[in-house]
Amino acid sequence: MSKSNPLSFASFLLIGLMLLFSGCYSFRDVSIPPEVKTVRIQYFENKARLFNPVLSPLLTDKLRQKVISQTRLTQVQGEDADYDIAGTITDCSVSTTGISNQQAASNRLNITVQIEFKNRLDESKNFEASVTRNFDFSASLTLDQAQLQLQDEIIRNLSDEIFNRIFSNW
Repeated sequence: MSKSNPLSFASFLLIGLMLLFSGCYSFRDVSIPPEVKTVRIQYFENKARLFNPVLSPLLTDKLRQKVISQTRLTQVQGEDADYDIAGTITDCSVSTTGISNQQAASNRLNITVQIEFKNRLDESKNFEASVTRNFDFSASLTLDQAQLQLQDEIIRNLSDEIFNRIFSNW
């Protein structure tokens, strides 16, 4: 019987783990060409019929913070930014998702944001897209109570979805 070499086993294990984790990480990898230096994130206007006055400023601010903290881009206010991101909250609606004893037991808050991405260095990369996220809540809550309770989750999920749609290769 031959002795196994612990060094080769450790090396094999280390390489395997690196491949495993590098594959997972690349799923959310930010992809920005080196010539892109600046970004402008315009205020996300709220045109939804169910109006939440804090949604626009919070979403705009969260997306700006995320771009600054997770990319090397510099935010600018002028129209000469390499990337220009605009958005509009187009829908905020509620639907019943669960019924118990002939009454609504749970509701779903649906929020849609229309985003427009302009790449001034490569116009073939320009796009418009809708991002819709759903948030379930107890029917015993009013809409205002539910939005307040879900506010952090709403802002985080929408900003993550918008960021990934713009900056990730997936």
